[in-house]
Amino acid sequence: MKQLIVDILTELLNQLKLEFTEIKVDESDESMIRVDIESPKASRIIGWHGETINSIQHTLKSIIRTQKKTERSPFIVLDVDGYRRAQEEKVCRITSQKADFVREKKTRVALPPMSPYFRRIVHMFVSNNEGLQDLTTESIGEGDYRQIVLKLKEGSIEEGEELAPIIKSDEKEAVISEEGFDNLDI
Repeated sequence: MKQLIVDILTELLNQLKLEFTEIKVDESDESMIRVDIESPKASRIIGWHGETINSIQHTLKSIIRTQKKTERSPFIVLDVDGYRRAQEEKVCRITSQKADFVREKKTRVALPPMSPYFRRIVHMFVSNNEGLQDLTTESIGEGDYRQIVLKLKEGSIEEGEELAPIIKSDEKEAVISEEGFDNLDI
């Protein structure tokens, strides 16, 4: 799979005339394949709010699914010069801050709506972090408004008490920016 990813991605980047110096494929995590692209012009590969890298990632997964004749695409995450890793770390850092608030106030907090990828990052971060074992996560909402509720495992909070961010479309950007979840591009 590793060489197939490198070959397809090399061809895609060359066809798009996007400069890169190296492609590294990491298959050590059983749940995903991480592909790191090194480039002297990373911003061209990333694109505005990650649109270009998202499109390349989608195209890569579709080509692999077609060539391998599989029903589902493999879970591949493209990164360019650490761009995605920085976003993942930001989401985890903010989740830790919100966890402290949940413990202090003994309430639930609904994080702003985010993509399935970042919701997955939050779920995994909370479940795999020893310092957060007293907390649990739950996804609520639909479509673009799907979000995570962070709460204590003990049943000490009444249903409906979470502090939910405003998710009305006209106010959504301001709340997301205020919370630090702006520019999450997956």
